[in-house]
Formats: sequence, structure tokens, C-alpha cells
Amino acid sequence: MGTFVHVAAAAVGLSALLMSSAAAFSVAKYLGAAYLIYLGVQKLRAEESFDVAEEACRVKLSRVFGQGIVVNILNPKTALFFFSFLPQFVDASRGNVALQILFLGTLFACMGIAGSSAKK
Repeated sequence: MGTFVHVAAAAVGLSALLMSSAAAFSVAKYLGAAYLIYLGVQKLRAEESFDVAEEACRVKLSRVFGQGIVVNILNPKTALFFFSFLPQFVDASRGNVALQILFLGTLFACMGIAGSSAKK
């Protein structure tokens, strides 16, 4: 789902803005790092035993899902990927550039979902 946020941002040109502004890129990078540090500190502060014989603590899937979305959205490398990769396959003479980027990004995200959810 976080990838779809980056796809939408690339389609409207926000990824290009992020990549052209060193300050905006740094803010996104440090927000992402701060969130990962926050998650790490929360994990260290939790009173958990590292004994593998104990029953594992259950975490709501919605919480894990939400954390994954936030980490993906705050990952500036994902924005950089969409900014540098997708435009190579866009042809302005073939119509609306934003729709082409939206289509290609959605296709990329769907392939990622299919690949990640395939049974192994």
C-alpha cells in the first residue's frame, strides 16, 4: 500500500520535487530513520523474553500492516526508484504522462504483491 502512495506521488510530480530538493529529501530520509529508531526502541523497551520455548506475543495484523505502510512511505529510496525508473518507459507522444506513470507504477505494485504473496 505504501508503494501506491509513491506511485501517486510520482504521477503528480511530487517524487520529482522530493528528488530535486536536497532539504525535502533529507527530511524524508531522517523521518524514515527516526521512525525505524522509534520501532527499535519500542522493541527493546518491551518486556519480552527471548526464550524460544515461550508462546510468542500476538500482534494485531492491522498494526503490522500499518507499520509496513509507514516504513515504505518514509523510504526515500522508493521515491528515487519511481522518479528514475518509471520515466524511462513513458512516451509523452502517447498521451497523458501522469496516467502512464500511474499505470506503470500500479503494474509494478501488483507484480510485487503477486510475488510476495505466492506460496513457496
